[in-house]
Amino acid sequence: MISREIWLLAGTAASIGLVHTIIGPDHYLPFIVIGRARRWTLRKTLLVSLLAGLGHILSSVALGLLGIALGIAVARLAGAEAARGQIAAWLLIGFGFAYFVWGMRRAWKNKPHAHAHIHGHDGAHEHTHTHAGPEHIHLHGEKGKVNITPWVLFTIFVFGPCEPLIPLVMYPAARHSTSGVILVAGAFGLATIVTMLSIIAAASWGASFIRLGKLERYSHALAGLMIFVSGLTVQFLGL
Repeated sequence: MISREIWLLAGTAASIGLVHTIIGPDHYLPFIVIGRARRWTLRKTLLVSLLAGLGHILSSVALGLLGIALGIAVARLAGAEAARGQIAAWLLIGFGFAYFVWGMRRAWKNKPHAHAHIHGHDGAHEHTHTHAGPEHIHLHGEKGKVNITPWVLFTIFVFGPCEPLIPLVMYPAARHSTSGVILVAGAFGLATIVTMLSIIAAASWGASFIRLGKLERYSHALAGLMIFVSGLTVQFLGL
C-alpha cells in the first residue's frame, strides 16, 4: 500500500515537473520553430515532441534506478545528471548554430530570381519566384533524402537530464517501495510531457497564422538562431 507521504511526494513531483518544463525553453522551443520551418503538421510536431519527451524522462529514470541498484549516493547521481546537462546544452547550441548556417545557405541558394516566358504573339514577360515555396518542393525540395532533424532532437533530449527527478525517487526507493518509485516518476514524467505538448500545440497553432513574407526563405535560419539562443540560456542561465 502506498503511504500518504508517497502521495504527497508524487503531487510535489508533478508540480516540479510542470514548473521545470515551463521555465526551460529547451523543452518546447526547438520543436515549435523546427515544426514551423519544416512545415510539419501539428500531428507530426506533437509525435516528435512526445518521443523526445519520453526519451528525456526515461533516460533519467534509468540512471536513477541504476544508481539505486548500485547504491550510489544522491550527490554522485546529481553530478552525473549535471554532466549530462552540460553535454545536452552544448549539443543544443551546436545544433542550433549548424542549422542556422544551413538555413542561411539555403536562403541564399533560394533567393528570388526571374524567369522569362515567351507566349507567341503575346510577347515575352518575366516573373520572379523562389524555389523554397511549397509549390516547388516536388522539384527542388528534399524528396528522397532522409530527414535526420527529428533524430537529432531526440538524441539531444535523451542526453538532457531531469535534475529534480533523481532526489524525488530516492525517498520511496530508500523505503523499498517499488510502487512509490513508479508513482513519483510517473507523476513527474506525465506532468512534464503534458506541459510540453500543451505549450507546443498552442504555440504551433498560433505560429501557423504567421506569414513572414519575404523573410519566409529565412525560416530555417531563424529556427536555428532561436535554438542556438535557447541552448545558450540553458548553458549560461541555468534555465
